[in-house]
Amino acid sequence: MPAWGILPVTLPAVTITGMWIVYAMALSNNHICPVHNWSYNQSCGLDGPISCCTLDHIPLVSKCGTFPPESCFFSLICSLGSFMVMLVGLLRYAHVIECCGPSLLNTLGLAAGWICAAGLTMVGNFQVDYAKVLHYIGAGVAFPTSMLFVFLQSVLTYRMAKTRGHYWTGHLRSILSALAFITLVFSGVFFVQESFVLQHVAALCEWIFIINVLVFYGTFTFEFGAISTDTFLVLLKASQAPKSYKSDSSTASTPHGHSHSEGLAMV
Repeated sequence: MPAWGILPVTLPAVTITGMWIVYAMALSNNHICPVHNWSYNQSCGLDGPISCCTLDHIPLVSKCGTFPPESCFFSLICSLGSFMVMLVGLLRYAHVIECCGPSLLNTLGLAAGWICAAGLTMVGNFQVDYAKVLHYIGAGVAFPTSMLFVFLQSVLTYRMAKTRGHYWTGHLRSILSALAFITLVFSGVFFVQESFVLQHVAALCEWIFIINVLVFYGTFTFEFGAISTDTFLVLLKASQAPKSYKSDSSTASTPHGHSHSEGLAMV
């Protein structure tokens, strides 16, 4: 099914485009200030300029989707993105099992991807100005687990590599992982500062981090082009492994039960 190779590219294409649409809507409604703006004021009076920027107008991704109508579209993008993250993570899990068999790193990668999707759903549906605690919990879950996911997948790429192209894919993912880690750290450090400039840098780092992670998901198109029906059969067998183990155990114990009953009959 070569069509599965389109899925990883669709995730960043749809999500990044949707995020910039949300940003444009928020900007047109004067809910945020543009990313190229570096001038902020402590407050804005009624007789001040329309484009007056305060701490509440810093273009963080969450701020872009705080007020309607862009908040509705922001929730839609986050919900759709979380679903696609879960689907890509599951297919990646099945593909690794098909190529290399069961692996703890692969299982951890699947768990990290799905937990990230849950956090992303919370971020999109609980706006920061109206449900700050739940929003920050979602962000605190989504950001670290997405970083863990890209790190684990980079390691798995090198472990699965057999050709020069596979190693180049691993190099690309390692670079994206390193950039994601740097921007995530800077975003967290600068976000808690009181300086307008540093908080603006935090917003830019947040945008770069999210786009970087989404581009990382897009690199799975190299492997997903080889996904076939056998991949889904492998996933089905992996999910039924505990059941088959129990049935094998009960089958193995059956002959002993028959021999015991036959012995009693002979007595």
